[in-house]
Amino acid sequence: MVRYVPRFADGQKVKLAWPLAVFRLNHIFWPLDPSTGIWGRYLDKVVAVAMSLVFMQHNDAELRYLRFEASNRNLDAFLTGMPTYLILVEAQFRSLHILLHFEKLQKFLEIFYANIYIDPRKEPEMFRKVDGKMIINRLVSAMYGAVISLYLIAPVFSIINQSKDFLYSMIFPFDSDPLYIFVPLLLTNVWVGIVIDTMMFGETNLLCELIVHLNGSYMLLKRDLQLAIEKILVARDRPHMAKQLKVLITKTLRKNVALNQFGQQLEAQYTVRVFIMFAFAAGLLCALSFKAYTNPMANYIYAIWFGAKTVELLSLGQIGSDLAFTTDSLSTMYYLTHWEQILQYSTNPSENLRLLKLINLAIEMNSKPFYVTGLKYFRVSLQAGLKILQASFSYFTFLTSMQRRQMSN
Repeated sequence: MVRYVPRFADGQKVKLAWPLAVFRLNHIFWPLDPSTGIWGRYLDKVVAVAMSLVFMQHNDAELRYLRFEASNRNLDAFLTGMPTYLILVEAQFRSLHILLHFEKLQKFLEIFYANIYIDPRKEPEMFRKVDGKMIINRLVSAMYGAVISLYLIAPVFSIINQSKDFLYSMIFPFDSDPLYIFVPLLLTNVWVGIVIDTMMFGETNLLCELIVHLNGSYMLLKRDLQLAIEKILVARDRPHMAKQLKVLITKTLRKNVALNQFGQQLEAQYTVRVFIMFAFAAGLLCALSFKAYTNPMANYIYAIWFGAKTVELLSLGQIGSDLAFTTDSLSTMYYLTHWEQILQYSTNPSENLRLLKLINLAIEMNSKPFYVTGLKYFRVSLQAGLKILQASFSYFTFLTSMQRRQMSN
């Protein structure tokens, strides 16, 4: 049961950054390698079904806890269990979507690493520029790693203190105190925690890498076009200048269309999961900020988690805005092909007319910027990230006012 190994077009393995190398081990969110045999695929499906059942069990136990604390009107205890429950439900929706489109994801990643991913062997400078934009996301991954590590340390303290506490706030509909029941349940806590934590930082890292490398490919397209135009102007082969530029723009347009098509595939692959991620973000940030605010020293895990989620949203939004800016400038790129100089020197009127029509077509084809969206409901942009933060702050102020009212009563 081998997970998919990313490769360049020549078959060479891609060296993954550490967050993606860890995410690749996630048996729910990373597809199988095409070489995996039939029994390996059956085993993978069995593990996926088992994970889904464990998710459902945790959902029931955590929801029982929330209902119990809500009935007691204990706001602080209620919000203690809210972050883990929200991220659990989010993981259930995202994992379901992944499992329904497993084969498509594997083929999509094959196309990305073979055709879109910038090869550091061929374009080292552009790769460094693109890879530099991922530094913040890797910092976020380290913060998420710290969060899950602090959760996983809990069983150690539980053994030392001779208490039987689960990693998350849960109430089971049966007696979980017997050791032969408690230990398996605690192990499922660990399993769920690792799967969800690697999902939180891994899939966001993968999405950001898809966007920044697509953006880098557009930038390479622009650079190569400008360099080729300079050669045509320097050569000044007057009878053939218009035709040379027309052939060059046609070749560039074909690459442009291929990148646009990949962008549409990216949108189709991630639009549902982006919607789910952003839909849960405001509520999650609200609960995390409230817990961190009420008792910072005791709830430092929530503070780290809040910081990681905030930076993640802003970083993803900025990367989405960068892609939109680049694609918005493509029409200008075709207009600034020095066609007026070519027409001035060219001695072929028919080719001049064809060239002008082609440039007009290229500008029209790239008249709108490309955004990754959440079911067309919102765009992945810095503005969207700021709006989510604004909404979470509004919820936070509402909760603090409720807490003050409870304390006064």
